[in-house]
Amino acid sequence: MPVCPLDYRYGRDVMKKVFSNEARIQKMLEVEAALARAHAKLGHIPESAAEEISRRASIEYVKPERVDEIEGEIRHDVMALVKAYSEACYGDAGKYIHLGATSNDIIDTATALQLRDALDILEKDLTALGNTMAGLAKEHRDTVMLGRTHGQMATPITFGLKIAVYLDEIRRHLERLRESRKRICTGKMMGAVGTGAGFGEDALKIRELVGKELGIDMALASGQIVGRDRYIEFLSLASNIATSLEKFATEIRNLQRPEIDEVAEAFDVKKQVGSSTMAHKRNPITSENICGLARVLRGFLTPQMESAVLWHERDLTNSSAERFTLPHTAILLDDILIKMENVFRNLVVKPENMLRNLERSRGLVMAETVMLALSTKGIGRQDAHELVRKLSMQAEEKGLHLKEILMESEEIRALLSPGEIERIMDYRNYTGKAGEIVDMVVREWENGEG
Repeated sequence: MPVCPLDYRYGRDVMKKVFSNEARIQKMLEVEAALARAHAKLGHIPESAAEEISRRASIEYVKPERVDEIEGEIRHDVMALVKAYSEACYGDAGKYIHLGATSNDIIDTATALQLRDALDILEKDLTALGNTMAGLAKEHRDTVMLGRTHGQMATPITFGLKIAVYLDEIRRHLERLRESRKRICTGKMMGAVGTGAGFGEDALKIRELVGKELGIDMALASGQIVGRDRYIEFLSLASNIATSLEKFATEIRNLQRPEIDEVAEAFDVKKQVGSSTMAHKRNPITSENICGLARVLRGFLTPQMESAVLWHERDLTNSSAERFTLPHTAILLDDILIKMENVFRNLVVKPENMLRNLERSRGLVMAETVMLALSTKGIGRQDAHELVRKLSMQAEEKGLHLKEILMESEEIRALLSPGEIERIMDYRNYTGKAGEIVDMVVREWENGEG
């Protein structure tokens, strides 16, 4: 009976398969086979034994249910796998499996392979999201809208700039992911306490050969397990990305509020239901879902950090925690990255409402540009600020457009012509270098990804 929502509600099969019991066992078999081949190359075991072990390194032969059956009897997961693996091999090849190794030589190295596969998926997810955002930024390069600070109307920006800021954040996350791969996807093969004593004089050669066989780095030094700072880095990266996604989704939720109504998630008006009782509702449910799952994801970072604090060369307190932290984090992050890309790809953008909201400010959001224009006419910046502040308060009190107040002010008319006031009060003339910044961000993204 499924209990965890990952089993029936959240996550994609492509990532779930990476962390499935079958995949875990398969990766462990591959590590054991790589170890056997390393031993054979160094003359420790017969080549024929290594070949047989490699041939049987598949859950086609080493059945997960048989591993589980043995574990139920002996209560040790790795020894259960070794016994089941030995049973699957012909002749006496099975007696060479796991030679000189400790459990976490196999577990941690297999985990490195799983994390490598997970990062491959997440890199594709980030790239797809960035590509969609780049297209949206280009499309709305010059779409003028209100900037907002402290929840209040600020000066104009463009929707393209808002998305470009987000895109540049995704670019940094992709850079972090690629740069951290080497540290995160690291295995170990140095025995019970990290000395390699069980492998004899060839311990360092065995470690090197196993790493080359599997295509991953091996820890330079370790106790019985690889340093959990590696897994902390993975969860920190995932938490950082999830926080960005929550930020993006929160902005969409706010901009979809009816009193703002500048963007909206796509909504199937023919079939989709927004509320069980309020039939008119069109809720930003995907963005809300992203926010909620991002919070759950970040919750795994604390137990992962605590799993780095172990007794001496290791204890077992990390093991149970990591059965949750690593797979759940990867599955949830993949899930919300895909959802975020879908939201942006199908986002309904409403430029007419953006202009409407600018107009609702009655020109007050242009106070800064008026002040700066006055300062070019010989008035000190502070005096110009005070004059515009007073005129802005008048406009607010009288419910008039700031442009009307400016046209009526003798002090303003003595310095600015009606034509200058008209130009100064045009929202489109006060977006600064927004368009150029969008172009720069998109170009940087495309040069790195396209």
